Amino acid sequence: MAIGWLTVLQNVPWAEVISNAPKVADGAKKLWKNIGKKTPAPPTDEAGVASAPSPENPEMTALQDRILALEAATADLHDQMLASSELIKALAEQNTQLIQNIEANRVRVLRLTGITAFVAIIAVAGLVLALVTHAG
Repeated sequence: MAIGWLTVLQNVPWAEVISNAPKVADGAKKLWKNIGKKTPAPPTDEAGVASAPSPENPEMTALQDRILALEAATADLHDQMLASSELIKALAEQNTQLIQNIEANRVRVLRLTGITAFVAIIAVAGLVLALVTHAG
């Protein structure tokens, strides 16, 4: 199972992911700002709507009911859109932090590899020196 994840992680173009992370975060912030500014249309004032169905005009009552239902559905969709854009913004920020942490870890691994190589060279040189002085 770990081999599968390792293969997937090796196939990720990390340079592109790292370079595009700020763009993704900026795009999510712009989306949140645009969506957050928009407000749903205020519900119609019920004073202008007849409260009791009119026996003379049932079609008008049916249309008013449909309009109210559509306004409620629109308000629900707007709320869902706000929640989705907020989630996208949060995920983009987490993605940016994750990319920064991955980059920091990559730099640490490179440093540790260099230090390990340096210590290995010194150890081999010390071993060779010990063999040469012991043989001589």
